[in-house]
Amino acid sequence: MVSELDKATVRMKDPEQVKNIISALRKGGAGKLQVISDFDMTLTRFGFNGRRCPTSHNIIDNSRVISEEGRKKLKDLLHYYYPIEIDPYRTMEDKLPLMVEWWTKAHNLLSQQKILKSDIAQMVKESDVMLRDGFNIFFDQLHQSRVPLFIFSAGVGDVLEEIIRQAGVFHPNVNVVSNYMDFNDSGILKGFREPLIHTYNKNNTVLKNTEYFQQLCTRTNILLLGDSMGDLSMADGVTSLENILRVGFLNDRVEEQRGKYLEAYDIVLEKDETLDVVNGILRFILPQTELVQPKSP
Repeated sequence: MVSELDKATVRMKDPEQVKNIISALRKGGAGKLQVISDFDMTLTRFGFNGRRCPTSHNIIDNSRVISEEGRKKLKDLLHYYYPIEIDPYRTMEDKLPLMVEWWTKAHNLLSQQKILKSDIAQMVKESDVMLRDGFNIFFDQLHQSRVPLFIFSAGVGDVLEEIIRQAGVFHPNVNVVSNYMDFNDSGILKGFREPLIHTYNKNNTVLKNTEYFQQLCTRTNILLLGDSMGDLSMADGVTSLENILRVGFLNDRVEEQRGKYLEAYDIVLEKDETLDVVNGILRFILPQTELVQPKSP
């Protein structure tokens, strides 16, 4: 069916079940499908040449517009809270207030830095951020097949939109719900808009008022892409869900987290910096006539 599922990076608890879901998605076709995806470390690379790639928050934290003191404080927050975020032995209930604490402190720190709206494009340009290999095929084939791509991110919306824009793939079918900056009349950051979105509240409590979800009640087949346990609830707002295929990118502490990911996701991609498997599934699901033909060299 999908030859990419034979890749060495692929793990599945129940390959037969995966096969059945993919067949059902194909039967439903483009008209019933929507893709719901996390952004940082899901559509972007986790690492390159042995070095970590930045998240949308990191791009700001590491930029020249942040003071030395601000950078140190943001790094301290990361070193304290990130191990909690990915700790497989702590419950989500335990992590939740700590994630709110982390995001709130980080956003408050950034709001003191006099960041200009006009700085964002340059910050992205100068950063080491990279979308995963095969991103252009992914974005283009969804656009050509008129399949909505809903990006649900606990990152910074203004930054991630700029990443997609600079990559030349911000098509009209892309919708983003994320943490957006709030600038004053002079274009200086004064805070972040509500609601606060962190790793563990990506669900319909945040989405119920967005017109995006009200528009898409007919899209009852879902391809969900994430890299954390918090991403599993991203489709909770979809009413009358028929079929869902959950693809999880396991980027960090693989041995330790493998069991949990295999229980939660239908397909787990271990240290795979590409969108090959996702593109292979989409190629199989979507009508061939609508798919992007690779350009000849």
